[in-house]
Amino acid sequence: MDRADIAWRAASVAATVIREHGLNALPVDPIALAESLSIEVRAKAVSGVSGMLLRVGNNFGIIYSTHIPSRGFQNFSVAHELGHYFMPGHIDAVFRDNDVHRSHAGFASDDRYELEADHFASALLMPEALFIQAAERVGKGLAAIESLSEMCVTSLTSTAIQYTRCTDEAVAIVMSTGKRIEYCFMSKTLQEVAGKNRIGRGEQLPPGTPTSDFNKDPQRVRRAERTTGTSDLQDWIGGRHSVELCEEVVGLGGYGKTLTVLAATAAVDLEELEEEEETVDSWKPRFRR
Repeated sequence: MDRADIAWRAASVAATVIREHGLNALPVDPIALAESLSIEVRAKAVSGVSGMLLRVGNNFGIIYSTHIPSRGFQNFSVAHELGHYFMPGHIDAVFRDNDVHRSHAGFASDDRYELEADHFASALLMPEALFIQAAERVGKGLAAIESLSEMCVTSLTSTAIQYTRCTDEAVAIVMSTGKRIEYCFMSKTLQEVAGKNRIGRGEQLPPGTPTSDFNKDPQRVRRAERTTGTSDLQDWIGGRHSVELCEEVVGLGGYGKTLTVLAATAAVDLEELEEEEETVDSWKPRFRR
């Protein structure tokens, strides 16, 4: 099952939960949802995990970690554990060895069950229809993502990912550590422009970009500093089309990672880009051998 299928499957289950439990307004409270299911929820200062799902007989409990002092991240962690509770097959999988499952929420895991729980959490806390309505009122780019994060009481990262899924703009978000790209999500519009090219998981950051320069100083990341500049889509993926990007970069503090929002500085028309390329090609000199 590829990542697109995982996201679709998780979103479908989340949509059913939203409908059955009447979650029709923002913000969605995952703790209240858990408690309505008689699942006890507790906070605990544990590191190395985002949270835990526990089973005692037929009863369940959730512990969410407070080592990252972000209400949004903590909500996401609780919603992630609810993903394990609701997603078909997860209970048998995560409790295969014992009755305590330790989770690593945040879209960084390669484990199918962790990824499904991440996508479930995102879809639960930011229902697509409500999210799109809210996004229409908050502008664009990082400022819009931050406003939506406050509105949904969700982590900046999960909000940024949902933003790329719901916007019609040519946008991507990139999570990086040091010189390496951890993952990237691209909007449908930007994917169309990029063709088969993608900003690859595990690849090196393109040198000379604002993100690459920012990450050279880890203290800037820890101090949650910001920077803004420009780059080109070709810097990130190569490809045929040159598209100027506004590059907004923010360090995520104690999380130790950097979030980058890439957005086209002007509306992108794929047909115009292709016509421009054909025009350039037609003017290239051709010499007889």
